[in-house]
Amino acid sequence: MKARVVVTLKNGVLDPQGKAIEGALKSLGVSGVDSVRQGKVFDIEVTGDATTAKAQLTAACEKLLANTVIENYHIDI
Repeated sequence: MKARVVVTLKNGVLDPQGKAIEGALKSLGVSGVDSVRQGKVFDIEVTGDATTAKAQLTAACEKLLANTVIENYHIDI
């Protein structure tokens, strides 16, 4: 089965890459952009049942995929 892990910065954490993307979009003439937040997406193929896979991916996020001090993560199986 496939899983997707989305990692984003927590609210209140400065996002210089998001600001740079926001500025670039505006310079390209893209209107209506108020702010941009940059994140990471991991598409992972897993075996076993969904409950076990989610538990293992949660452990992977806590240890490797996300810096839980400044980032949130969401797992979809």
